[in-house]
Amino acid sequence: MSRIGKKAVAIPSGVTATIDNGTLSVKGPKGTLSMGLSDLIDYKVEGDEIQVNPANDTKQARSFWGMQRTLVSNLVEGVTEGFSKTLEISGVGYRAKAQGKTLKLELGFSHDVDLTVPEGLEVKTPDQTTVEISGIDKQAVGQFAAEIREFRKPEPYKGKGIKYRGEYIFRKEGKKK
Repeated sequence: MSRIGKKAVAIPSGVTATIDNGTLSVKGPKGTLSMGLSDLIDYKVEGDEIQVNPANDTKQARSFWGMQRTLVSNLVEGVTEGFSKTLEISGVGYRAKAQGKTLKLELGFSHDVDLTVPEGLEVKTPDQTTVEISGIDKQAVGQFAAEIREFRKPEPYKGKGIKYRGEYIFRKEGKKK
């Protein structure tokens, strides 16, 4: 029995949810999101909540239950509040600058790394060592943050690289004489 799946997803005022042709569409103040529905799960929009229940008692349907409820919850949260991730850059000469729909990263390579910001995301650089990514799609925000971080993962000896805000970097001791 899924503890997460048992809870209904509340629909706040100003948000509408509709199900048709195997897709769930959620429309709110920040925009519209939709997702394809699984045949193993029953979705019902009742009043101001969305019920997610397994369609049958198979192991696979019960496995999908909690995850599908979380995906529906992410749609509702995305169109009301949105999602954001903050990256911190540390290292001598490492910096970032947002220029329109392009993010320019200087990460100690012989060249600058220019990334095009995906549609639906907003990137800000309040200072040269901080990158804030925000948008309504949780998966897109996390994926773009992971792609940026992949260029220079934090290394364990000096801690140089790109890390998420609040991430703990396990530090190692260097060579001893």
